Amino acid sequence: MPAKVHGDLGNINIDDNVIATIAGISAMESYGIVGMASKNATDGLFELLKMDNLAKGIKVYSKEDAIVIDLHVILEYGVKISVVAENIIDRVKFNVENQTGLKVEKINVNVQGIRVEK
Repeated sequence: MPAKVHGDLGNINIDDNVIATIAGISAMESYGIVGMASKNATDGLFELLKMDNLAKGIKVYSKEDAIVIDLHVILEYGVKISVVAENIIDRVKFNVENQTGLKVEKINVNVQGIRVEK
C-alpha cells in the first residue's frame, strides 16, 4: 500500500519503491557503508547490490501516517558498527522525511556482512 500525503488540493501517493530508493541513496552517503545487501534465493547468501539496485536491499512498510524501513547493509571492516548504524539511521530519516513529507516511525539497520579489503 503506497504511503499517502494529504494536501489542500488532494492526495499524493508515494510508492514504497520511491521511499526505498531515497533511503538507499541516503544510506550510501554514510561513512563506513560498502553497500546494500540482498539475499540470494538459490544459496541463501547475501550479495552486494549495485547502485541501480539498492532498493532490493530495503523493505518499506507503509502505514496511513508513518513508515518503517528495514535496511540490509554491508559495512567496511574496522568501523564501529553502532556508530555507522546510527549515522545511517539519522541520514535516512532526515532525507526521507524532508523529501516526502512522511513521518518515519522506525528504521532497522541489519548488518549482513563486513567487507575486508585485500
